[in-house]
Amino acid sequence: MKLFDVYPLFDINIVKGKGCHVWDDKGQEYLDLYGGHAVISIGHAHPHYVEAISKQVATLGFYSNSVINKLQQEVADRLGALSGYDDYQLFLINSGAEANENALKLASFHNGRTRVISFAKAFHGRTSLAVEVTNNPKIIAPINNNGHVTYLPLNDTEAMKAELAKGDVCAVIIEGIQGVGGIQVPTPAFMQALRQACDETGTVLILDEIQSGYGRSGKFFAHQHCGIRPDLITVAKGIGNGFPMAGVLISPKFAPVYGQLGTTFGGNHLACAAAIAVLDVMKEEHLVENAARVGSFLLNELKGFKGIKEVRGEGLMIGLEFEETPQQTAFRTESIYRCQRNQCHPSASAALPEHGRSFRLPGTPAPPRINHAYNTKKLTARSGSNDCTFEPQRPHVARASKVYCRST
Repeated sequence: MKLFDVYPLFDINIVKGKGCHVWDDKGQEYLDLYGGHAVISIGHAHPHYVEAISKQVATLGFYSNSVINKLQQEVADRLGALSGYDDYQLFLINSGAEANENALKLASFHNGRTRVISFAKAFHGRTSLAVEVTNNPKIIAPINNNGHVTYLPLNDTEAMKAELAKGDVCAVIIEGIQGVGGIQVPTPAFMQALRQACDETGTVLILDEIQSGYGRSGKFFAHQHCGIRPDLITVAKGIGNGFPMAGVLISPKFAPVYGQLGTTFGGNHLACAAAIAVLDVMKEEHLVENAARVGSFLLNELKGFKGIKEVRGEGLMIGLEFEETPQQTAFRTESIYRCQRNQCHPSASAALPEHGRSFRLPGTPAPPRINHAYNTKKLTARSGSNDCTFEPQRPHVARASKVYCRST
């Protein structure tokens, strides 16, 4: 049997991870700034996480939601305390798309309406209603295109108010920070106006924090930068640090009804053990505060580099928009690597960043350079139909506190 070929894959086979680093099957080490698509929230193979799920699977990995599972309440208690939503209710499922499906379902049960407002470049999943509220026609099948959704420009307050004033909108679903859409950040003024308009029109406000939640933005949830409280919050990705799990945080104004929502695997014992371990590490290692501190530094420093058109984001959820083409980037990067080995050509020195070849947290000593045994494997960057390839000579990795920076 062949795999159903729907993923355009990079030619890399990752086989090992530890902390902020991963290795492929050839022994090549990578600094992981991707986190498996924003999933790895506490680092690869964290000892506490490994111990917790190992003990749980050796005791009881799964039993159904027809019996008491006290681990679910422990997840709810810890998540509520750490996120500031201890008065909300928690429904556990398995994936982000499921979380958004159930949130939209709850909203429609609540007010009896069917129309949903979403936003340009939004991504909320690939199933049923979740894909219909995703602003990408290429992945919306005819069976999913049921006319429930109106897409609006992000941060357009007047357009949003005009649609909600019609009085027939079931829910507005919005990401705390758009991830797939290119790290587009809702403004506090827009979010506050949206909260007010939803209150005035009986519309349910759903915050999709699947990618932007769990501390990535320097707050537990990205919407907390805006000073609002949504009716429903969806979480996934970082909740289990790679173990499939998701949840919906539900305002007290929603009353549960037996059988209204349900799941076979959601909130199983092993998933709960993973989620509890993640929350333990986040609290003990102050990861939310770390993301705020390090992110603030990075955002400020990155704005001073040549060639960067725009820096967007909050905390460590950062997007860079570049002015140059991939081919130009490849040439400049190779030149910088050569300069690090004192092999600069006069024409290459102009490509170096204005602020030097590396950076570290203010007040920390200069980190030692660590010469890793990197091979000279070609790296390929793709942008549309343009491919560019370069061969780094020997990149160095600098470590300062919990920040891992590849020198540029």
